[in-house]
Amino acid sequence: MINKSKVSGIILYVSLLAFILFTICILYLNQEVFYTAHDRSEFIFGAPFFHTLLSKPFGLMQYVGAWLTQLFCHPAIGTGVMAAIWVLIFFVGIKAFRLQGSASALMLLPVACLLTSVVDLGYWIYVSTIRGYWFSQSVGYLAMLLLLLAARCTPRKWHLIWYLLGICIYPVLGWYALLFVLCLALSEKITWREFLGVFLLLFAAGIWHAQCYSYLKPEDVVLAGLPRFITPSDSTPHLTLPFWVLGAVSILIPLCSKYMNSPKIKWLVPVLCTAAGIAFTWSQMYHDQNYIDEMRMVRHAEDDNWKEVLRMAEENERPTTTMIFLKNIALMNEGGLLDRSFKLGNDAVNIYNPDSIHVSLLDIASPLVYYNYGMINEGIRLNFENAIQAGFSPFYLKVLTRCALAVGDGQLVERYTTLLHHLPFYGNWQPAPVTEKIKALQKCYPDELTGVENSDSYIVNGISLWYNSDSKVASEQALLYAMLRCDSRRFWASLRNFVNLHMNEQFPLHAMEAYILYMDKAPEEKRMMLPVEQSVFERYKQFWNTLESKAKPGMTIQQAGEEMREEYGDTYWWYNIFGRKFMNPTGNIGHEVHS
Repeated sequence: MINKSKVSGIILYVSLLAFILFTICILYLNQEVFYTAHDRSEFIFGAPFFHTLLSKPFGLMQYVGAWLTQLFCHPAIGTGVMAAIWVLIFFVGIKAFRLQGSASALMLLPVACLLTSVVDLGYWIYVSTIRGYWFSQSVGYLAMLLLLLAARCTPRKWHLIWYLLGICIYPVLGWYALLFVLCLALSEKITWREFLGVFLLLFAAGIWHAQCYSYLKPEDVVLAGLPRFITPSDSTPHLTLPFWVLGAVSILIPLCSKYMNSPKIKWLVPVLCTAAGIAFTWSQMYHDQNYIDEMRMVRHAEDDNWKEVLRMAEENERPTTTMIFLKNIALMNEGGLLDRSFKLGNDAVNIYNPDSIHVSLLDIASPLVYYNYGMINEGIRLNFENAIQAGFSPFYLKVLTRCALAVGDGQLVERYTTLLHHLPFYGNWQPAPVTEKIKALQKCYPDELTGVENSDSYIVNGISLWYNSDSKVASEQALLYAMLRCDSRRFWASLRNFVNLHMNEQFPLHAMEAYILYMDKAPEEKRMMLPVEQSVFERYKQFWNTLESKAKPGMTIQQAGEEMREEYGDTYWWYNIFGRKFMNPTGNIGHEVHS
């Protein structure tokens, strides 16, 4: 005869194993996200940063979380520490809520909520201003469970003291202190002590707001530490959902745990908890390959690992704007810019962003792009603008250090590197030397700040004006970006300068394609006569013949472009006619052929 207790035990262990394997898989898929979390999270060693956080409720948890987030510099170490905290939460929760047998699987639900909270942010990772977000909630919840365990190990007559303690430590634990009082009150049979504890709970936040935090909004005190994703123009309420579910589950566990070991349902509890945890996390998790690839390319670009950037560009068929800029910088450094740029794609797709938050190249990689194009003043300005809002994270400190090195300011280099050296794993970090290409481009860009925009079109427009430079690398950039703008006037000016500086060198493929197109479709008085390869010219004629054959009544230009992408998507002609253009600051596409 089958022993029902053994069957229940087997089901419990299998369910736990399934959830553990799922968690490991999710953490592995998000390794690049965790590295970016460290790279964009602020932790400044010293009293000012510490006291700034402690001036707000839940600030101590945020400080601890901010330091632990820096462990994600090596994602395996950071995720290992995070997983260890969740294991502690699971076992401490079992003791604190006094769960037995199959009912212990209920603690998978809080862990699932915390797992969801670190994999559902999407592009908020670049603009969130919540300090220590990645660890503070897990650390806060673990502290709450330890308090609950200690309280339940003392005689019940002492509970009133624990209620008062929960109110007193509100500045440390924030909303978790309120959750502690509720869980303790609901864990026992309701008496006058529990009613008094709930009564105190109702006034706790108001008392602290009046006494210590009057300069904060009341809602920022009532639920201090509860993450809210709000900017002056956007909000994403669903990112707070895992924490509301976490609170609700924590309240329901003491109410329902006594019924979970009923012989009729105890075998079902682990299965349902595991299935619910997996389903909740999977449904809320943000995952998009371009999102991950952007993070990897930015990481490699920070390390000047341009070969790896190009390898990723070759593997990605539909790049975003950020990926296109980094790919073109990589080609500038590795060679072949005007022979490979359009083969690897310059037609940007929109980022997949289901939230209302607006994120662009500005937030993801603009400071790095400015630095590599020698636009140092613009890079410094944008670094400070972003860092003041989101914090002086390692990403901004590293770019600021390199910019300071590029302008020869040794004192600033020392100041920024000192801040970085206080972070875990940055003890020996030093900025890479300024390359000769960056030095050459610096001379082409005026020292003064020349605009208020920080967009892809602003960068394209600015670099396309370098057609009078006497630098080879600058002339190459000016020609490429004139082509990206589809601006025939700047193209001819850039081409003349490029040819003069690259005399007796091979005519690059994409420049040849653009030359053929503009000679044919955008004639001007002062044109140049240059030899072109017969095979390229024949392919150009085939391109137009194919386009004419595709032009059917009712077919849109987008449909025709998609049909021709496979055969001609690697040419400048396809980009000029069908590609997504970089607009100039006035919002116009400056070329004649597009019509």
